Amino acid sequence: MKKFLDADHPFFAAPWRRWATGLVPLVWGAVELWLGNPGWALVFAAAGAFALYVLVIKSKSNNE
Repeated sequence: MKKFLDADHPFFAAPWRRWATGLVPLVWGAVELWLGNPGWALVFAAAGAFALYVLVIKSKSNNE
């Protein structure tokens, strides 16, 4: 079965792409919350948190 978000994909070789993939949805979740849409804010915040976990936190622990 394919991974939902593959940290080993060549696209994510640059660290800034890993961070951007996680931070952009978190920022957009904050915008949605500010606009009064808590459902969409939760969806984007969860996606951003998952991306940061897979691409930044989990990949750092695998490299050490």
